[in-house]
Amino acid sequence: MSTIYYIGPVLKDGNAGIFIRVQNKEPKIDIKKKTGLSVNPRVWDKRNSKTFWDKYKGNAEIEKLFEQLKNIRNSVEGQLALGKALKSEDVQKLIEDVIYKEAKEEEQRRKEELLRMKLEAEKMTLVKYFQKFYDDAESGRRVTVKGTRYTHGSLTSIKQALNHFLDFEGSLKKKHDFDNVNMDFYNDYMTYLNNHNYRLNTIGKNICWLKAVMSMAETEGYHHSAIYKDKRFKDTRVEADSIYLTKEDLDAIRDVDLSCEQPGYTLARDIFLIGVWTAQRVSDYNNLDSKNVKEYNVRTIEDVDDPDNPGKTKAIVVEKTKKVIEIVQKKTGAKVYIPCSSELLQILEKYDFNVPHLSDQKVNDYIKEVAKMAKLEDEIRVEYVKGGQKHVDFVPKWKMVHTHTARRTGATLMYLSGMDIYDIMKITGHTTPLTLKRYIKAEELEVVQKMVQQYDYFD
Repeated sequence: MSTIYYIGPVLKDGNAGIFIRVQNKEPKIDIKKKTGLSVNPRVWDKRNSKTFWDKYKGNAEIEKLFEQLKNIRNSVEGQLALGKALKSEDVQKLIEDVIYKEAKEEEQRRKEELLRMKLEAEKMTLVKYFQKFYDDAESGRRVTVKGTRYTHGSLTSIKQALNHFLDFEGSLKKKHDFDNVNMDFYNDYMTYLNNHNYRLNTIGKNICWLKAVMSMAETEGYHHSAIYKDKRFKDTRVEADSIYLTKEDLDAIRDVDLSCEQPGYTLARDIFLIGVWTAQRVSDYNNLDSKNVKEYNVRTIEDVDDPDNPGKTKAIVVEKTKKVIEIVQKKTGAKVYIPCSSELLQILEKYDFNVPHLSDQKVNDYIKEVAKMAKLEDEIRVEYVKGGQKHVDFVPKWKMVHTHTARRTGATLMYLSGMDIYDIMKITGHTTPLTLKRYIKAEELEVVQKMVQQYDYFD
């Protein structure tokens, strides 16, 4: 028996097709077949020389070609050694088994993966998917609809919702599948959350994340239940109790003597005030450095004394350099520009435009203490729903100061200064006046004063 290779005519691409001839005396076989492979004739002619292999050693394409030819020959001769009376189609199949081996293996892997996913879908439960949702979000395998990673705050919220759901299942000693999520389930879960005296916003977040999990699970083919989309299946929440600080409050915070306190108090105060004058989220204003500071030139026309005409003035063009803060908001991905006020510029210059980072939690803890030292003692009436019932408390203002107060304060003070609401949106990054409205916490009397100052209609 013999198996030989030879090449055919040179093709347009400069290569020649490789053929195989299979011969055998008993049983008598003489088959010629195209291998489907091609080679440069100059490479083919020198294939048996040591110089050739020294030159092409490590060339993956050449090595793969000759490895395939060797494997085809081994397959054919192996069948002949067993006494098989090979036919033309048998040789063709042996060739294709080698040539398309990788493609077939890839196809097999794909089929196995589809089977694995099918089996996983068949055994997936709601709580297992909830856990997977959190794990994937934490690792970064799952991202938001905007393509960004979930924030630390969102991950904490998801984890809390998962734990509450696990506690709920544990209390009922019952496992819930996707198809069990109906209005009876919703009412049972709401009753459970209310009986544990969770605030309405906490309950709303639990339902919100449950709906998000159900939505993603449906998208990924784990269920076809749509009851979670029913308007009765709602994540009712109320606006969180919050405050803004007046300019007098800010002056009091700025003027507190912190010389006897640990340095973290001063840094926390400065970071908080940066948040006020930028009106950004803490994740954005707690990370400023010189790369965020941009400069631009402004030309204005000013009247100055005319030395050639005593008692008169003349108009001149004055060019001034202004600084702005450029921030790409972590939550939304929006790029915003904030002109540097004198208060903001003073703080940034103090740190040479590279403000040290302090953990958000420490900023929260320290700024409360600073606000307390600033004697922000006014009692704030706080209404909230807890355990399904409405409650009212009176809390000293300093206790309600936290990192997000800075953003709310900045937006409110801009509004009270008479700034156009659409200009405020360009700074805060809000996309609609309605969403910005939640951040404006001015008292009605202050709004009236703003209107009187801005419009002569009331004169």
